[in-house]
Amino acid sequence: MFREMRRIKQQITTEECREILKRATSGVLGLYGDDGYPYTVPISFVYEEGADGGLGTIGFHCAKVGHKIDSIRRNEKVSFTVIDRDEVMPKERTTKFCSVIAFGRARILETEDELRRSANAVGAKYSKGFEDLYMEETEDTIRRGTLCCVEITIDHMTGKIGRQLLMERQKSR
Repeated sequence: MFREMRRIKQQITTEECREILKRATSGVLGLYGDDGYPYTVPISFVYEEGADGGLGTIGFHCAKVGHKIDSIRRNEKVSFTVIDRDEVMPKERTTKFCSVIAFGRARILETEDELRRSANAVGAKYSKGFEDLYMEETEDTIRRGTLCCVEITIDHMTGKIGRQLLMERQKSR
């Protein structure tokens, strides 16, 4: 169902993809937008490894209304891209890059327990040391009914490393 990477020698391992998703602080969510146009939007997110041996999930919170949520309701299939490294090398006319793209199905979380778990996971990643504040905000937004969280179950992911970085990696072995 998913295409194989054309430059297979530049493909990084699933474990490397997971590590990149764990440390990255932003990525670009790709959705089926209005009138069939792709809609991409940068988001802050949290990655959680799959307990069931799967590829894991990507979670984020957002507004309850808008283009992003409308697109998810229309079509659950999404892609998510993270650029881990992007160093331009002008003389060589290339870049040292490393990136991950995940394909999956997005689901708007409904229950208080799901919302709490997701929002607190995002809080733990971005607000370390301020647990009381983000947990209090989570409870407040749940109580007011304003919290919206989305979870993407990853069906497939690949990562790619630029040739320059690949050569550096091979030399250091």
